[in-house]
Amino acid sequence: MRPRRIGVVGLGAISRFHLAAIDRLPGWELAAVCDVREAARAPYRGRVARYADHRALLAHTGLDAVIVTVPNDLHAAVCRDALLAGVPACVEKPLAIDPAEARALDELARDRATVLFTAFHRRYNSEVRALRRRLPTGARIAAMRVRYLERIEEHIGADTWYLDPRRCGGGCVADNGPNAFDLVRYFLGEAEVTAATVVRDARGTDRQAAVDLRGTTGGGTARVELDWSYPGERKDLRLLLADGTVLEADLLAGHPGFKASLWHEYVGVLDAFAAAIDSGTGAEAGAGDGLAALELVRSAYGRERTTAAMREGR
Repeated sequence: MRPRRIGVVGLGAISRFHLAAIDRLPGWELAAVCDVREAARAPYRGRVARYADHRALLAHTGLDAVIVTVPNDLHAAVCRDALLAGVPACVEKPLAIDPAEARALDELARDRATVLFTAFHRRYNSEVRALRRRLPTGARIAAMRVRYLERIEEHIGADTWYLDPRRCGGGCVADNGPNAFDLVRYFLGEAEVTAATVVRDARGTDRQAAVDLRGTTGGGTARVELDWSYPGERKDLRLLLADGTVLEADLLAGHPGFKASLWHEYVGVLDAFAAAIDSGTGAEAGAGDGLAALELVRSAYGRERTTAAMREGR
């Protein structure tokens, strides 16, 4: 079978991991790129089709799928246009900024029977997968902790929109929260936020947060710790089983260098995206995990206000 021809919309900081995965996997072929900046498109001159408008890219002949890596506030609009064009889309988290927009995308994807897949790359981390395999059959997770700590300025480069809450959707809870919440759901299943403490900078951007969750079926609890001001990078996971067993995973093990683990994780993302397309219609065509994680983000911000009010005795 011929490789799937894929386009990439948005050539910012995170796109390099998607592009490297495309190059590495024989089942994908880069067909087109899109960015409003000519400087970002320039390296692809003479290699693939280049566009400044994503709608022109979506009209590209023979395009099988698209990756959406534009700023967070543009995710919904680009995904909507992809679904309307009948092109399967793999979008960076968060799926959207507004949960109402995400729910509309979910409905549209199902109506069009077109895959809308959120790139939760941490669930494809080799250490996370190994930890999941180590879980004894039938074991109940009593509690878990996810730490997602980094200095955001080391990652964003010229993508300063990360630091604009209107474009990012918030701060560390909006941007790193979805990946951490997805890991909670990966191990506990559906979950709900029970409390949230958020530390904001002078501009009102959340830089640190501690979010408590509870599984809605198995009853396990989780603590998610987020930090955008951490000196370096720490991403890890700890499970406490009901029998007292402790299992841990360092997501950065074997991957020295800032963000180095992402190279193999995005290979997993594209493999899973291909599998979702191959599965055809049904549950895989909806927003699914992306919508659930976004709902937890909104709930965390809501619980932040409730938790603060309780501490002040209101």
